[in-house]
Amino acid sequence: MRAVVQRVKSSSVTVESKVVGEIGNGLLVFLGVAKSDKSDDADYLADKIANLRIFEDENSKMNRSLLATGGQMLVVSQFTLLGDCKKGRRPSFIHAAGQDQAVKLYERFIEQVRQKGVSVKTGRFQAMMDVSLINDGPVTFILESK
Repeated sequence: MRAVVQRVKSSSVTVESKVVGEIGNGLLVFLGVAKSDKSDDADYLADKIANLRIFEDENSKMNRSLLATGGQMLVVSQFTLLGDCKKGRRPSFIHAAGQDQAVKLYERFIEQVRQKGVSVKTGRFQAMMDVSLINDGPVTFILESK
């Protein structure tokens, strides 16, 4: 599993001109699922991201997690994170999971984060989405479960 995590002041996802997910302060997580991923990968990333200390404390140091700040999370599925651009000019998606596996692990990730007490909003799986965000920092990290 691969995630691009951005600290945001706000973020939203629109599908067919309708907002389907919207948050204030928190994290925007773009999540890609690989063929080789299992439930443990979703559990690992859910725990890692919810506890990642990337919010500033009273001394302006990145020392607080999403859980500590009470922030929200917006999760957007993005299979293109598994795109391989090493050969040629057209990305290959042979490492991306199929729909059944991807949706199962995407939903498991979301459920694991919710069980930690985080308010989670989502995009719509496999939809064309417009994602808006106001970066906070900007602070962006790429995490992988492997």
